[in-house]
Amino acid sequence: MRNYKSEAEQRVEFIKGVVKDAGANGIVYGNSGGKDCTLVGILCKMACENTVGVIMPCGSKRNYEIDKTDAETLAKHFKIETRFIDLSGVKNEFVGAVGVDNINIAPRLRMNALYTLAVTEKRLVAGTGNRSESYMGYFTKWGDGAFDFNPISDLTVTEIYEFLRFLGAPDFIIGKAPSAGLFDGQTDEAEMGISYSSIDEFLLNGKVNEQDKAVIDRFHKASEHKRTPPLTFK
Repeated sequence: MRNYKSEAEQRVEFIKGVVKDAGANGIVYGNSGGKDCTLVGILCKMACENTVGVIMPCGSKRNYEIDKTDAETLAKHFKIETRFIDLSGVKNEFVGAVGVDNINIAPRLRMNALYTLAVTEKRLVAGTGNRSESYMGYFTKWGDGAFDFNPISDLTVTEIYEFLRFLGAPDFIIGKAPSAGLFDGQTDEAEMGISYSSIDEFLLNGKVNEQDKAVIDRFHKASEHKRTPPLTFK
């Protein structure tokens, strides 16, 4: 197991350095009530008092129920300032304008909101993606995949949970099924067809059965464009 006491200290110093070098006044991040944003929020708050978590429901019923409740509870527990921006109406207007609906619209609208606040209030946007999601490409390009810095990008889901336990996060966040909350009933593992424990066992120890390896390889290959900088003419 990693030394999470040392990890916390190092990551807090990293965040302090990023904020100082950018000449920023604070940090803003999306608080969905999930494991990743909880860890990011805790670390950012430890490094910068002026940290704000933003709850941004965008169409899914669970955004207004369990996600909102959990996000508020976690923010209160760790004394993190919270704001609420309802993006559902904006999404409906957008879908009506372009004539097409897509699950990636919500993450991109949320990032637009975060960067609007960041620019207006001279903050940096903290990313909340983890190593497991990155390898699988389980994130939205220019949505939750956009940020100014990410203090947990090297951590697998397994390590995220270990870190949260070390920091004293409430039990309900540890037992909550990982979900992007893009639509009702959605969970990460059901959508990918593989468990995070299997993904992490492969990433951390190189151990995986043939069936899971096929799933991992398929997702990783299909999402390579998400991890590659945009093409430019040279």
